[in-house]
Amino acid sequence: MNKNIKLAVAGAVLALSATAANAGIVIPAGDWTLDIGGNVNMFSSWAKADGNATITGSAVSVGKGTNSSLNMSTGLLPNFLSVGGTTRQNDLDVSFTISIQPGASVQGPLEAAVGGLNATNNNINNRQAFITFGDKSWGSIKVGKDLGIFASDAILNDMTLLGVGYTSGGPAAGGNTTLGRIGYGYMYADWKPQIAYTTPNFNGFQATGGITQNFVVTGLGTNSLPTTTEKPATPAYEGKASYSFAANDVTGKVWVSGIANKIGATTVALNDKVAYAGDIGANLNYAGFGLTGYYYGGSGIGITGQMLDGYNLQGLSRDSNGGYVQATYVLPTKTKAGISWGKSHLDAANATDAAADLVKDNEMWTAGLYHPLTKHLNLVAEYSYATSKSQSGVGGENHVNVGSLGAILFF
Repeated sequence: MNKNIKLAVAGAVLALSATAANAGIVIPAGDWTLDIGGNVNMFSSWAKADGNATITGSAVSVGKGTNSSLNMSTGLLPNFLSVGGTTRQNDLDVSFTISIQPGASVQGPLEAAVGGLNATNNNINNRQAFITFGDKSWGSIKVGKDLGIFASDAILNDMTLLGVGYTSGGPAAGGNTTLGRIGYGYMYADWKPQIAYTTPNFNGFQATGGITQNFVVTGLGTNSLPTTTEKPATPAYEGKASYSFAANDVTGKVWVSGIANKIGATTVALNDKVAYAGDIGANLNYAGFGLTGYYYGGSGIGITGQMLDGYNLQGLSRDSNGGYVQATYVLPTKTKAGISWGKSHLDAANATDAAADLVKDNEMWTAGLYHPLTKHLNLVAEYSYATSKSQSGVGGENHVNVGSLGAILFF
């Protein structure tokens, strides 16, 4: 299985005890060794929303109304079909990865006619296309599109990566996955064009730094600066550092990461502003127990997608912060049981913001069971309870209960 799928599975080992990370179809081909791998998953999710508050912004705040829905779709981890290749040439380790992510939703007559939640969810995404080259003595360089650097460890350590997490009954509009804890404890790392350097592993310590495609300001909420029409002439700058350790029966990892993104705007004053964020996280494992803690904070970056609702109409940046805690335990049946809580918070930049129906808090509890039926096939059951609140607080808050059953297979 290619390196990035392995990373996803390694992070999600908190959710499963199967050894899917060792799977893969390896094919010698002349100077190259090809690696074909991926996963297929689908979940049936029932969601019941309750609340009459008008809450806008952040893309994933719980909506207004009282209704129930059932949807069958891919979970947080998209279906992957990935092809990679490695070779050693001129004293360099060279590799490539190309992957596609087909959705598992259906486009029925209604969705085809009027659009809506499921209209595009059976599309094929193209999230990875990159090359790497380097040597274990000095590190490696990545060029191409892959998971972003900032906040990547947050999603890779989330137990809902192999489940569903938050959904209103189906994937988010325009995507082909559910949202896990995105917007309910961490920001989306996204899949970005990038040029990045990663150091060798120094006895557990490793660091990555790079430039990525900058994102322009986008506004969905009340009093948010609308989508800007001009991109700055500078990239975004991202970096992370981590330390992995093992002491007797205890293993763990500590990491930090950050991002700085100059915003694009139609005025010189706004063009000089920089959105930024940083995070810290840790994971510990001992005798079947796992514990993860994570925190992030930033300004102008938003709370869900990067640069989404980070600035108000007056050009003032909104501070944001959040995090999650997660505990797991492997039962004698090899089933991994987990429970987690997370919250994302967006500050008001001024009194106008404070009186708006813009989202203020997204909070979610999740409990899950993840059972390895075979070496590669896993059954998953999850329950989540999510709450959203607006800045003004008028009309109370909205809630949603989400129950999901499904399966995920790695190859």
